[in-house]
Amino acid sequence: MKKLFVSLFLAVSFAMPATAISADKESQYQTIEWVDLLPEEDLNALMEPPESLDDIEDGSEEDQLSSQLTQALELAGDSRYQQALVSTIIRPEYNDRKVRMPGFIVPITLDKDQNVTEFFLVPYFGACIHVPPPPPNQIIFSKLKTGIKIENIYEAYWVEGTLSTTLTENEMATSAYAFTVDKVVPYEEPLSLE
Repeated sequence: MKKLFVSLFLAVSFAMPATAISADKESQYQTIEWVDLLPEEDLNALMEPPESLDDIEDGSEEDQLSSQLTQALELAGDSRYQQALVSTIIRPEYNDRKVRMPGFIVPITLDKDQNVTEFFLVPYFGACIHVPPPPPNQIIFSKLKTGIKIENIYEAYWVEGTLSTTLTENEMATSAYAFTVDKVVPYEEPLSLE
């Protein structure tokens, strides 16, 4: 089970996008990956989840998010891993930086026409003990000047804008970063440089 979490984390962090930490020659935005927002100590802790998670069967009652994140943290014997799951530690060099990054949109606020005006940008959907919700430093509170229609929340999007290291807390989640969004477009794989 530990391997499942590590595999998912690696897939999300390194597969989207292939052009990480590069500035698009025709864009003012630097393309980054989710892993870039994690301090090294949090990344190391998340890559080594406690072995006790291996004993939980996929799909079992213990595996479901409904059994609460706190239960997952109790099962996890590694305090550094527990800390990384709820970490608000940020990478200050990303404050006030224009970036482009992929992710999934979790709507928070809709306008009168049902357009999304505020959302959380997250690296993946789905949560259980084996794949817990993203830590706050992997959740970005995002605000649009003009709302947009989101037809399918299960699709990934490219989001461009100015990133800040602003803590946001509400009843849905806590995020350690915020985005003033300039553009949202459906995700497409970056072109290979081969």
